[in-house]
Amino acid sequence: MISYPSRHCTVELQALPSRIGQVRRIVSAQLRYWHLDALIDRASLGVTELLSNVHRHAQPDKTCTVEIELLLDRLTVSVRDHDPRMPVIDDAEPLATCGRGLAMVAAMSESWGVRPDGESGKVVWFTLPTSSAPVAAPSRRARRTVLEKPAHRFAEVGHTTDELRPEHAPARSAVAG
Repeated sequence: MISYPSRHCTVELQALPSRIGQVRRIVSAQLRYWHLDALIDRASLGVTELLSNVHRHAQPDKTCTVEIELLLDRLTVSVRDHDPRMPVIDDAEPLATCGRGLAMVAAMSESWGVRPDGESGKVVWFTLPTSSAPVAAPSRRARRTVLEKPAHRFAEVGHTTDELRPEHAPARSAVAG
C-alpha cells in the first residue's frame, strides 16, 4: 500500500475580527495549493465560526492556534485556545443574532468535536472528506458532440412603432434548452 505523508499548516493568532479574515484567506490559499478547491467554502465557514467563538467566549486571552491537516481522504481543521470551558450547542431562539455557529459546523462537516488540551485549554475540530479519485476529463467524443449541437435561435424584437411605447414582444429565456 502506498501511503502519503500528512500535510500540515499551522497559524497562531489573536482571535480578533481583523485576524479572522486573514486566517480565512490563509486556509483558502493552502487548500488551493493542495488542490482541494472544493473544500474552501466549507473549511472557511468552519474556521470562521470556531475563531468567532474564541473571540466571543475565550478567557483569559484570545490567543489561539489554527491547524489544518490533510491525511489521505480527510481534512481536519482545529482551533486550540487557552480556555478550558467546553463549548455546547444551544438551541438558538428564532430571532437570535448568535448561537448557531457550532450547529452550522456540525451540519457542514463530516464530524466535529472538542477535547481538553492540558489543564488550561481545549481543541475544537471538524473534518471534511476529500475525494481521492481524480475527476475524469471529458472524452474527445463528448466534446465533439457538444460542439456539433445546433444553437437555439431567438426571435428578434422589432423596432418600436411609437417612440414612447415599445412594441410588445413575448419574454424569451436567455438559457438555451
